[in-house]
Amino acid sequence: MNKLTLIVFSLPFLSACSPSMPELPDLPSLPSMSDIIPTPYKSDLYQGSVLERFKINQLKVGMSKTQVQGLIGSPSVIDPFHNNQWDYINYSTPGVGSIVHYRLTLAFDNATLTKINTTGTDSLPQLTDAEKVLEGKRIAEEKARAEAAAKAKAEAQRIAKEKAIAAAKAKAEAEQLAKEEAVAQAKALEAKRIAEEKAKAEAAAEAKRIEEANRPWYKFW
Repeated sequence: MNKLTLIVFSLPFLSACSPSMPELPDLPSLPSMSDIIPTPYKSDLYQGSVLERFKINQLKVGMSKTQVQGLIGSPSVIDPFHNNQWDYINYSTPGVGSIVHYRLTLAFDNATLTKINTTGTDSLPQLTDAEKVLEGKRIAEEKARAEAAAKAKAEAQRIAKEKAIAAAKAKAEAEQLAKEEAVAQAKALEAKRIAEEKAKAEAAAEAKRIEEANRPWYKFW
């Protein structure tokens, strides 16, 4: 038996008699490629009208086109065949976050705002705390102005009603007075007519009496 064969047969016995090998320590985990390679920078891409919910909430039916433009700017789309409809459309891709897509549609009657469609603006950011405070203040002021206007209108209607009642009463009194004067005048004319007829009758009777008194004696037969 040569030396090589002896070594091969001896290895199992040597491994069984030798103490166990020490365990190697755990190696630290390597970082992933996404942690090593930075994410490329993406800039914000804004397309269309940039709107704010705070300003949209200030739109009111009855505004003019000039007032609307002064508040939220010019529309992104004006249909030349339907120029009484303005569309504010936005489709933006921010560098971080989800895609923003919203649409605001306004309808006009000539130059007066008649309809506001905000159903397509749900993706707009909600009001900030500061904007909520300003919004509440604006709503309270508008409510106070509306109540004052309603009170002034009611007062004006009350005064107008009282004036109308007074005018109707004065007219009725004037008509009654005119009627009474007409009746009095008619009575006066009737009394005058009767007096004149009576005077004529009395004058005629007196003339006949005088004539009878002055008739010659021979005419009595």
